[in-house]
Amino acid sequence: MSIYDAPTRRVTVSAYGSVSLNVRLGPESGPPLLLLHGHPQTHLMWRKVWPALSSRFTLVAPDLRGYGDSDKPVGTPDHANYSKRVMATDCIELMRSLGHEQFTVAAHDRGARVAHRMAADHPQRVTALALLDIAPTLAMYEQTSEAFARAYWHWFFLIQPHPLPETLLAAKGPDYVRSMLGGRHAGLAPFEPDVLAEYQRCAADPATLHGFCEDYRASAGIDLDHDRSDRRAGLRLESPTLVLWGQHGVVHRCFDVLSEWRKVALNVQGEALACGHYLAEERPDDVAERLLAFF
Repeated sequence: MSIYDAPTRRVTVSAYGSVSLNVRLGPESGPPLLLLHGHPQTHLMWRKVWPALSSRFTLVAPDLRGYGDSDKPVGTPDHANYSKRVMATDCIELMRSLGHEQFTVAAHDRGARVAHRMAADHPQRVTALALLDIAPTLAMYEQTSEAFARAYWHWFFLIQPHPLPETLLAAKGPDYVRSMLGGRHAGLAPFEPDVLAEYQRCAADPATLHGFCEDYRASAGIDLDHDRSDRRAGLRLESPTLVLWGQHGVVHRCFDVLSEWRKVALNVQGEALACGHYLAEERPDDVAERLLAFF
């Protein structure tokens, strides 16, 4: 089944105020699998693996708060309403509203940071998770090098105080998306013109640009507080965890991915794939094969 044949619906959650999420729903085909996208994308990043996964799983693919066609609330002074804890709770409430008390999660980039927090805070709900092309947030900030800072410059630009980044991006949101996607290993080749246009449409909305910034501001502040609290408490993820990353990507170049995940999770396996950052769009067959085998 194509992702474009699957219906979308609005689901209201209340993890931190009332937020309406835009959600793509696959047919009931097996156990529930939650799919979370990264930056600066939407749930459509899963389009190439959707047919293979939808034959075995009941797929749920939301746009995260601040992204796509989901609501984009104004950030609070401490950025708590864009913390990964709140975004994870959005997803817990979403899945419960659909009747899924337990489920697996596959997530990329920013969505994978949400999935990490979800598995830490709700281990009884997340039975297994797959994380695509990230190392733990705390490790990445604590081990920031010149090479990482140059490659992931947006981590340090988007966290600047409001309204500076939003103002600078306001006239060029679509150009920012094109540059961000096209500036990685595979260039723009993995992104069909209509999909690129969809990502750019969302980034033309000033509220989306604010959501981008608040997501990253939270990761550089309150999310690190939560991660440090986990470390002090000796908390490690209990859910079986699959980690996949691109051998031509920045994460592979700058971090020992499996080693870092084994510091925060009890049961980790994984490997690098022959691609860059956008695994599900660059190597969809490989990603689908590994997700099906793991889950």
